[in-house]
Order: sequence, then C-alpha cells, then structure tokens
Amino acid sequence: GGETTLIGDPSGKDSTRKILKHKEIENNIQSIKKVFNKILNTSNKDTKPIFVNNAEWLTKLNYIQFLRDVGSHFTINKMLTFDSVKLRLEREQSLSYMEFNYMILQAYDFYQLFKTNNCVLQIGGSDQWGNIVSGVDLIRRILQKESYGLTSPLITLASGAKMGKTEKGAIWLNEDLFTPYDYWQFWRNTDDRDVKRFLNFFTDLEPDKINNIFNKEKNINNLKIILANEATKILHGEVASNKAEQSAKETFVAGGLGSDLPEIKIKAIEVGEGINLLEFLSKNKIMTSKSEARRTILNKGLKIDNLIVNNENKILKLSDFKKNILKISHGKKKHYIVKII
Repeated sequence: GGETTLIGDPSGKDSTRKILKHKEIENNIQSIKKVFNKILNTSNKDTKPIFVNNAEWLTKLNYIQFLRDVGSHFTINKMLTFDSVKLRLEREQSLSYMEFNYMILQAYDFYQLFKTNNCVLQIGGSDQWGNIVSGVDLIRRILQKESYGLTSPLITLASGAKMGKTEKGAIWLNEDLFTPYDYWQFWRNTDDRDVKRFLNFFTDLEPDKINNIFNKEKNINNLKIILANEATKILHGEVASNKAEQSAKETFVAGGLGSDLPEIKIKAIEVGEGINLLEFLSKNKIMTSKSEARRTILNKGLKIDNLIVNNENKILKLSDFKKNILKISHGKKKHYIVKII
C-alpha cells in the first residue's frame, strides 16, 4: 500500500483519512513487515511470504494512458452503487475525487498481481467487497480470465463495536508502541461474552481443545488468562507471555510492582521542585488530557503507590519516589512505573 496509502481507502469512513507523508508511509511499511516476519514462516523458500509494494507499478502510470486502458472499464453508475461510496453520499459526507479513485487503483493492484504473480484470489474484510469485485471484473475485461474474491465479516465485540485497527481503544502489534504486558492485559480484559470466540480467532488452540477447556474450567477469569497467554505467545513469544502473566499476578494479587509493567523514565532534574500531576498524566499519555485526569481524580480512580489521590492540584516531588520509583494506577487495570534515572 505504499502508493494507495497516499490517498486512503474511503470504505467505512465518515471523513477523509489523514494524508500521510512518504516518510511516514515507509516507516509504517517497515513496521508491518517486522510484524509479519514474526508471525509468518519465512524459512521455507517454497511457501515464504512475498512482500510487494504497489508503488512499484502505480508510480510508473501515465495518467492519460491509465484513463484510456483502465478507466474506460469503470462506469460511474456502478461505482455509485458500492457501499464505500453510497454510504458516504447518503450521509451527506463529502467524498473527494481523490478518494473516489481508490476503488480503481485497488482493482488495478489485483490486475497487476494476477498478471505478474499469478495471484488468483484476493481476501479481505467485508468492507472491501466492492474494491475486490472491481478487480475481478477488470481482470475479466482486460485479460478474459477468471479471478476470485473472498471476504469475511469484520470482527465485532459483544457490545457491537467494530474491532478495528483505527477504532478507539485499538492495540498496536509493535512492542515499542504497545508493550507485551499491555498486549497481554488487552486480552485479559476481554468481555466475558467474547472469550470463547477470541480463543478460536486469535490463538492456535484447536476447537476441540477449546471446547474441552470450557467444559472443565468454569472460572471465566482463568479462561481469560489462557486467552491472554496464548495470544501473547504468538506475537511476542512464550517468555514474554509468561513474564506478563507473572507481572499481572504481582500487581493485582500481591499489590506490588510487576517487573513487566510499562515504564516511564524521567530524570531527577525534570522533577526539580515538583511536577504538576495533571500535566504529567497528560504528557505521558496515561490520560488523554488534563480534563480526563481531573475527572478521574474526582471519581477516586487514580492511585499512587496504591493510595487514592484526592487532590487534583497535587505536585509530584522527589520525596514521593521510594527508591526512585512510584506506581501510578488508573482504575483497576492500568498500572505504570515511574522511574527516576
């Protein structure tokens, strides 16, 4: 998506996506490759994944030639019937000509992969149906050959909300953005109604084994720990998974400092005569804003070293740090270690 990311897919969006710069896109590509290389088997030369970037062919397109050779196979009438376009227009949300082109470019991607890599099947979420079908149609029209599309429903939570990469509360697969502990906690905090589904979706456990586990284990919290362990093991490895579980036990059961908790490091000179707590919480992304931090304190949802903070004007001082460390807890499930280095 090195080139189509410059435009952004309008599917399922009420507004134009943020326009990214080339440097940001290249960094994202490298991060995505890093994740895929951790999960996919790259050792077998016959089955290892092939990474392609549509910048390879889209940057070489001549606009007029593209309109003649490819654009002539698309009708505005049909494009207006696809959900990615129709829903935006029905909601009276503006749709730029730039975004309107996305469907044609994705169809052209499928055509290129079919022609150069013998790729006969494109798989995606159900929101990609229109884009995929457009590619199948383009291949048929230009090459007179058959290709196929396969879509699956987007994964939703029991609450009905979409589980998506850009939705609020989404998680990162890169550990520099989301620690193995945070990742483990995400699965540990799964809604009771989603645990069995997610064990089937996001772990390597066989369905029969999952059914047996549910027949024998009636404590939903233990089942959530199995989900967290198995999911974290796939992405970060067994050692990281075990470490995250142990840190959770130390933090929640023993009320101590788990060794794998997210760390915020500051220098003693930064503390100086004191740091405003609201600013510190907001600046370090413990809270989204000072307003949220203030509300949390008023609702008695913030603790420092297991003691409730009642003063929204509190100033963090060096004396608050025992052995240069303090623990900040936001609610029951989010804990951070602040360490003076």
